[in-house]
Amino acid sequence: MAVDDTTVRKRGEVGVSHIAALAGVSASTVSKVIHGRTGVSTGTRRRIEALIREHGYRKAEKAEAVPIVEVVFQALDSPWALEIVRGIEHAVRPHGLAVTLTEMDGAHTPESTWARQMLARRPVGVIAVSAMFTEHQLAQLDSRGIPLVALDPTGEPSHPIASVGAANWNGGLVATRHLIQLGHRRIGMLRGPDELLCCRARLDGYRAALDEGGLPHDPDLVRSAPLYFDGGRDAAAELLRLPDRPTAIFASNDLQALGAYHAASALGLAIPRDVSIVGFDDLPIAQWSDPPLTTVHQPLAQMGATAAGFVLALADGRTIEHDRLELPTKLVVRGSTAAPPASTR
Repeated sequence: MAVDDTTVRKRGEVGVSHIAALAGVSASTVSKVIHGRTGVSTGTRRRIEALIREHGYRKAEKAEAVPIVEVVFQALDSPWALEIVRGIEHAVRPHGLAVTLTEMDGAHTPESTWARQMLARRPVGVIAVSAMFTEHQLAQLDSRGIPLVALDPTGEPSHPIASVGAANWNGGLVATRHLIQLGHRRIGMLRGPDELLCCRARLDGYRAALDEGGLPHDPDLVRSAPLYFDGGRDAAAELLRLPDRPTAIFASNDLQALGAYHAASALGLAIPRDVSIVGFDDLPIAQWSDPPLTTVHQPLAQMGATAAGFVLALADGRTIEHDRLELPTKLVVRGSTAAPPASTR
């Protein structure tokens, strides 16, 4: 059987044989690179990939994908990730597709071997969750006709990449506005990593609410922390040990907020009597905490399902109406917020 796939190509499109001739290798070697198989030296693989990008090679129309959607996570150690996976799986299951997961161990960009392994798996599409791909990796996906959708992108995604997120700025605004309306005037914030677009937006929403309420921006009341329990605990402890401590804290996610619970308890402070706390995400654990956590609901499962819908549409050759879709967030008021102590008003 011939390796070249030009028989299923439109007239004038570049096929495997043409790339092989330009690279000075066999068609089978080019095919190995295209499908992510081993047995090709690093230098030869790079030369073939460069020619694929330069000449606009794209996968033949009859080449079949494996019925999976690949989801690439920066990290998988949070209930937040589980909610997203649940939404994706529910969306693709009726289409006979399964979900595979790749974790990058906290890195923002997959390692170089990921693309080759992914090409060998030949997924229907890829969803990148809080992850960034290099230009080379993007070109590899594009040349094989594998659609990519960014979910909760770390930065402003490249225009051709469809993305799904949440209204993070508005979430930060309504969370802080809620505390101001309760009478709080010293409101601390646990901000997330600067490289995450969602965390920057939540911080901006917090600042906008302070401006709206005529309150100053006090840098002493803002602490940067990882989006984990330990990070929230340590950063909140710093705030709550201040001589003029905040009477309320807005955390960038629920895990930080629950860490703030621990810090308050260790200092002998009661929630919400001595300090009010608001989280972000509305994970199931938020309503099980003591007291139940006031938080901003982020539709994580819906975000996953929407991203999966984008992948399915693009894989079918359909266009999507929006390159960037932000789903609404809303405040869920529970027992962790109340008016500040009378002595601080």
